[in-house]
Amino acid sequence: MNTQLLLIQSLNGLQFGVLLFLVAAGLTLVFGVMDFINLAHGVQYMLGAYLGASFAAATGSFWWALLLALPVALLAGLLLEWLVFRHLYARDHLAQVLATFGVILSLNQLVRMVWGSAPLQVPVPALLEGGIQLMPGLTWPTYRAAILLAGLATAGLLWLVVERTRIGALVRAGASNAPMVAALGVDIHRLFMLVFGCGAMLAGFAGVMAAPILSVEPGMGDTVLILAFVVIVIGGIGSVRGAFIAALLVGLIETLGRSLMPDLMRLFLAASPARQTGAALASMLVYVAMAGILAWRPRGLFPVRAG
Repeated sequence: MNTQLLLIQSLNGLQFGVLLFLVAAGLTLVFGVMDFINLAHGVQYMLGAYLGASFAAATGSFWWALLLALPVALLAGLLLEWLVFRHLYARDHLAQVLATFGVILSLNQLVRMVWGSAPLQVPVPALLEGGIQLMPGLTWPTYRAAILLAGLATAGLLWLVVERTRIGALVRAGASNAPMVAALGVDIHRLFMLVFGCGAMLAGFAGVMAAPILSVEPGMGDTVLILAFVVIVIGGIGSVRGAFIAALLVGLIETLGRSLMPDLMRLFLAASPARQTGAALASMLVYVAMAGILAWRPRGLFPVRAG
């Protein structure tokens, strides 16, 4: 791999990492504050992508689609919390896993009923078409750069809210010791609903932003969900800072691994076996990295201090 391709793939890895962060940030707060395993979080990412595609088709504008999809994704998340998830908070993790897996199956089928099984495409907004010249003869798509900047801005805003506001202090306290926060008179159920709704909106935002560069199709949130769980385990459950750093790390490992491993295997194997072996090894790299990090820091890179 030459230097130019390595640079492009590194940028793609960072862009993928910020998308993962948008999904993982809500998931880590839900898990850390509420001790609730929500396997259906990836469905909210998928729903955001479908809402963005539908609103873009109806209005003819990506920007209107983004503005309309976010509150609808928030309302959809709050509706799911009210109808299903709040009845599971007191149940054990196995019950939560089984129930939320059922939500995944139900919503995937609902999406097929409403939008069909054929992938949908969302055009890149005209303002962000073209590329940014990184060096002579090397450009990077402007829209991918916009995703990276939007993700970084969202991460900064989320950090300010969590670290510098009263609501953020309650969220951090809830992640450390939710029973104590409730004992101090805080409406813990309203706090749970706020965290859940914000997490759903962040996942929906990630889905809308990903729609122009990915196929919008049923089940698209499943792979992202798996990687998001890897992110929160590496970063430390309940830690927004850990989720951000781990998401960038996972994004780089995932993207560079798929690009570099086939070339690396060609040093030892013929072209066809090298391609197959490289692809197989690349799919394992993220989990090998997770195992290594957990062996070094069992609670993740930036664990939330227990109260």
